Amino acid sequence: MTVNHSFFRRTAALVAAGSAAVVLAACGGNGSTGHNGHNSASSSAAPSAPASQGQHNAADVTFVKGMIPHHRQAIEMAYLAPSRAQSAEVKKLAADIRKAQDPEIKTLSGWLASWGEQVRAEGVMDHSAHGMDGMMTEQEMEKLKDASGKAFDTAFMEMMIKHHEGAVAMARTEKAQGSYPEAKMMADAITTSQSAEIERMNKLLGKS
Repeated sequence: MTVNHSFFRRTAALVAAGSAAVVLAACGGNGSTGHNGHNSASSSAAPSAPASQGQHNAADVTFVKGMIPHHRQAIEMAYLAPSRAQSAEVKKLAADIRKAQDPEIKTLSGWLASWGEQVRAEGVMDHSAHGMDGMMTEQEMEKLKDASGKAFDTAFMEMMIKHHEGAVAMARTEKAQGSYPEAKMMADAITTSQSAEIERMNKLLGKS
């Protein structure tokens, strides 16, 4: 009986050891496969990481950083209309520009902040904006500020057409090169709305 008990104990121990070895081998195999699988998952997840962090690229940043001072200047021009414009149509146009572009500036600034980019405070001179598509020079802005009546109406619309054309060109570049969905949607909206306003101003000027 002692022998049998001893035999059974040894047999049980061997079976347990064998089972443990199988389990360890399986775990080792799974660990290896799991490790490789983890690396594979990490590798496949890595390219999507930037997308989950904003899905924006350099073209989006350029578009947003350019459009903010562009919009601010358009609003500055529009603020002159109530006290200087003669035409009710020009006053209405200026009000529409302010209504559309002011909220867009807030949205654009929010994107920059979320991307960790610097947002220039309003009123801070942005020298990078000089020479940007459609931007008025300081001399042109002074000329507009000094005008009134019909002369203001004509100068305002001629300058704003040029300004809008610049914005549309920037928006088309964003559509072609950007990757941030919301920025591309705004670029689409800018192209549509400002193209319509260009046509509206050309009609008021008798050019179409």
